[in-house]
Amino acid sequence: MNCITTLPEAQRFVAQFKVGSYRQIVALTGAGISTESGIPDFRSPGGIWSKRQPVQYQDFVDDEDSRLEDWDRRFEMMDYFSRAEPNAAHLALTTLARSGKLVCLITQNVDGLHQRAGFPDDLLVEIHGNSTFATCLSCGARAELEAQKPAVDAGESPRCSQCDGLLKAAVISFGQQMPERELQRAAEAASACDLFLVLGSSLVVHPAAQLPAVAVQSGAELVILNGQETPLDSYASTVVRTPLAQTFAGFGE
Repeated sequence: MNCITTLPEAQRFVAQFKVGSYRQIVALTGAGISTESGIPDFRSPGGIWSKRQPVQYQDFVDDEDSRLEDWDRRFEMMDYFSRAEPNAAHLALTTLARSGKLVCLITQNVDGLHQRAGFPDDLLVEIHGNSTFATCLSCGARAELEAQKPAVDAGESPRCSQCDGLLKAAVISFGQQMPERELQRAAEAASACDLFLVLGSSLVVHPAAQLPAVAVQSGAELVILNGQETPLDSYASTVVRTPLAQTFAGFGE
């Protein structure tokens, strides 16, 4: 395993993703790509989940107070999301996708920064959902978060304008079933790629943490770009420890 810890070497290394012989690159992104845009890692010490216990999905469905608590947290997160901007690593992935080399981006993030970076929707797999809008738990209709504030401020659970079902942020909550279609897409992409990139994921949250191993077992090269060690570093051909935004600065030029 090659471990890169200096920025110039890291920048030279990632430049090969554009010009190398890779035909099908798949990437997995985690909280580490977004922390460099100013969005805190909500799972880390000092994050939201260490200060306020997460609302379980069944509690959201069953209890009005739990729903209002969850909505309050979504608005708190939206304050972070609205102030953040995609960084050079987000933009580099968009460049790779537009070049045809990156065929699938699997993200654990729910902040919508990949979309704001112009990443193609048809190549993006959000396995933990998206916290920047809401959907109806009954009919699946989409609704904007901001429009639900008056109801929450009045102490009422937001309801769907089409069927009166419960609205919930489109993120996958604790205790909620993972999206089978997205997980299948992610696994199939990992099995078919020749290079699997991990950007900013600690690789401890499953099932996402299994995907790099799936790729390696199918013959792909694994490259991990993360500030700390991960349980799968020994599977990687190269590990890059430098900050992601700096590493990919100028990548699209």
